Amino acid sequence: MSTEKLQTSSVLAKAISKNSLTLALFALLTVGLVSFTWLMTKERIAEQIRLSEQKALFEVLPANQFDNKLLDTTVIPPEPELLGPISEQARVWVAFKQGQPAAVILPVVAPDGYNGRIQLLVGITREGVITGVRVVSHKETPGLGDDIETRVSNWILDFTGKSLLNPENDGWAVEKDGGDFDQFTGATVTPRAVVNAVYRALNWFDEYRTQVFAEAGEQLAAQSKGD
Repeated sequence: MSTEKLQTSSVLAKAISKNSLTLALFALLTVGLVSFTWLMTKERIAEQIRLSEQKALFEVLPANQFDNKLLDTTVIPPEPELLGPISEQARVWVAFKQGQPAAVILPVVAPDGYNGRIQLLVGITREGVITGVRVVSHKETPGLGDDIETRVSNWILDFTGKSLLNPENDGWAVEKDGGDFDQFTGATVTPRAVVNAVYRALNWFDEYRTQVFAEAGEQLAAQSKGD
């Protein structure tokens, strides 16, 4: 190989080496910057998520109905499939007032919405009376099935005050099916799915209220000792 070619190869090798080193340093700096940003903001993000979750919970269970740390008092729901296809991480929030069981907030999923799953939160007092129901997420058709949202209509507020005895069994259906709950004009599937899901939540609570309050009570007692 000629001297000129050797020199060219050497220059090219040095250039490649230099560029590789530059790229490596850039990658390290980028990773470091991302990691630093995450460390600086993770607590803020976690707090925002916690506040958002708290806001949703307080919409179904007013803050004056409990005095424990609601976000920190949770139990794993027994037979969660009865509440619909909820996630494995789902928890039941349990409320106490002056050391006595007050209410629960259940994560509930209606799998049979018109466009898929409808995720709900259902608040229920220890006596089995609904304190509120809110939609967490859905894919229902705007202008047709989204009346389940409070920003669109007050329909979902009608669940407040209802129980297994109010109305009785036959009343837990939309009017088209002979029940007590209004359906939307041109949309029966969505309200039917929500009504059925809320009714299932009430039945689940009726079955497991003692177990849920007992587990949460033990947890609360342990927290008190820790304090």
